[in-house]
Amino acid sequence: MSKLPLRVIFAGTPDFAAIHLKGLINSEHQLLAVYTQPDRPAGRGRKLQASPVKQLAEQAGLPVYQPASLKDEGAQLQLAALGADVMVVVAYGLILPQAVLDTPRFGCLNVHASLLPRWRGAAPIQRAIEAGDTTTGITIMQMDAGLDTGAMLATVSCPIGPRTRAADLYHELALLGPPLLQQVLADIECYQSQSRAQDNERANYAHKILKAEALIDWSSSAVTLERKVRAFNPFPVCYSKLRGKRVRVWQARALPSDATREAPGTILRAYEEGIVVSCGVGELALEILQLEGATKLAARQIFNAHQAQFAAGGRFDLPIESAG
Repeated sequence: MSKLPLRVIFAGTPDFAAIHLKGLINSEHQLLAVYTQPDRPAGRGRKLQASPVKQLAEQAGLPVYQPASLKDEGAQLQLAALGADVMVVVAYGLILPQAVLDTPRFGCLNVHASLLPRWRGAAPIQRAIEAGDTTTGITIMQMDAGLDTGAMLATVSCPIGPRTRAADLYHELALLGPPLLQQVLADIECYQSQSRAQDNERANYAHKILKAEALIDWSSSAVTLERKVRAFNPFPVCYSKLRGKRVRVWQARALPSDATREAPGTILRAYEEGIVVSCGVGELALEILQLEGATKLAARQIFNAHQAQFAAGGRFDLPIESAG
């Protein structure tokens, strides 16, 4: 059994990480310092904004370090001087060199939002939904020099429902992670002694989400597009152009149809729950939309206010490479 409390360094940046930090603040462990990425410009004024982790750490009166890199020898010496038993890393966003991984007594633990080795990399939540996975979870991993390749100490599973959005899954996993982390820290030596190596042949890389990916390719199947809409909600939000105007799609549903009577992107009909569009295979009912300069609304409200724009026979633009 590990001697408690442990002396902990925490490293993380977004809201997901801040939820885990809050759990540690309320635990019996001693938080020595918090590492987070440097403040970034944000908002219309592009003013520097502190990360959610930094904001929480400062509220709790914890020392905050924001090195641009941990490859710098000075930053490594500063971290070593803290004398930590373990470093907990949650969506930090910076590479930890071997010198840092070796510094704490029990090394560095990572809380990863996937059942490894299924999705390694930056966007495991979105890629799991996009791929049609029905299960995901949290993995506590012993970090090594690879990208999410370390030995697994503990996991907890979470279902992905047929209507689950990235925002929903983000919230559910953020609730599962902190208790699992506390469980591991309470007996870290036991968990490390029973750790399991990952099967590299089963690994997939969850690439960072790019805004360009949000452009809808109507030549894809309706099922594929429904998953993508869910995966990209709340960021970057799928969109298409209709009569030169951008239309963002916040919610959609694939209809049980293999019909391809009309060209992909063609508006087929509107009904109470959606505006139905032809896809490469099947039909997609657009349920919640947002027009340029407006708030998001249910499709029936959009249609009632803009019937001419969304009339049957109209056609959404195809990406240039698909229009060919």
